[in-house]
Order: sequence, then C-alpha cells, then structure tokens
Amino acid sequence: MTDTPPPAPPAPGQPNPNPITIHGQYIKDLSFENPRAPQSLIEQKQPQLTLNVAVNNRQFDVKTFEVALNIEASATTPEKEPLFMLELVYAGTVTLGDVPQEAFGPLLFIETARLLFPFARAVVANVTREAGFPPLNIAPVDFAALYRQQLDAQGGAGPAPTVPGGPVGHAD
Repeated sequence: MTDTPPPAPPAPGQPNPNPITIHGQYIKDLSFENPRAPQSLIEQKQPQLTLNVAVNNRQFDVKTFEVALNIEASATTPEKEPLFMLELVYAGTVTLGDVPQEAFGPLLFIETARLLFPFARAVVANVTREAGFPPLNIAPVDFAALYRQQLDAQGGAGPAPTVPGGPVGHAD
C-alpha cells in the first residue's frame, strides 16, 4: 500500500481528464402508495409485479447534466387488486470531461445510469421493506440495450439532452 495523494483537480480552464465527474446524487421524487393496508399485509398471495425503468437528462451548461433514473413499480393480487405503487426519480448531477460530442449519449444514458442504479435499487428495496412488504430487489438493468432501444425509437439520432429548467419526473 502506498500513501499517494489523490490526483489534483484540473486547473480552471483546463479540460477534465475524467470522462464523468459526479457532483452529487439524490432522490428527486419519491411516491409510495399502499392503498389496501393493512389488508394487503395480511394476505399471503403471490403478487404480480410490474416494473418500468427509464433514463432522462437535463442539460445545465455545455458539459453539465442532470441524469435521472425513473423507476415505477407496482404489485397487484391475482385478482388485480393493488398492493402497492412506487414511483422514484433518482438523479445525479454530472460533468462530462474532454470527450467528443458523440460520446455524450453513451456516457449519460449508459455509464451514468449504471453508476446511479445501485443507489436507486437500494432506495426501492428499503421503501418496500419499510412499507411492510418483502424488499423489492430489482435485477440489474442492461442500460446499453435500453439506450439502443431509445436510438431505434428515435431513428438512430439518439436521445438528446433536454433544455434547462424543464421538469423531471413528476416534479414541477
């Protein structure tokens, strides 16, 4: 083991040698509904789960973005009665380093999403557990495949950064 100091940040005006710098990550929006409690906690039926994951972003300046994971999960009984509904927008603010413009999409929608996902997954597991249900442990998401689907849906142009100031998730 060596006692080498961490590398110094680049001087102002110098390009950032790291492809991604995460400035912070946070819960932007969280909603959990348990409409049939306490009956939903007494029943021991196998629930039917639905899960949707999406990645969005907002651009703040030339290379600084907010990347948001939008996770929606719901569980119903076999009779289609709701057990719970969860909506989470988990976001991070990142700055991209000295990378070409064509690398922005993969860095934001794949790599940043991969870095944020374990923390969002933990929030989902903790919230469902605290609500009285078994923790919902989301399987790893293939963000590269999700990005390719977005590319295909947009005719190969790739998802573009959204303009500053727009809402993300349900936040206004």
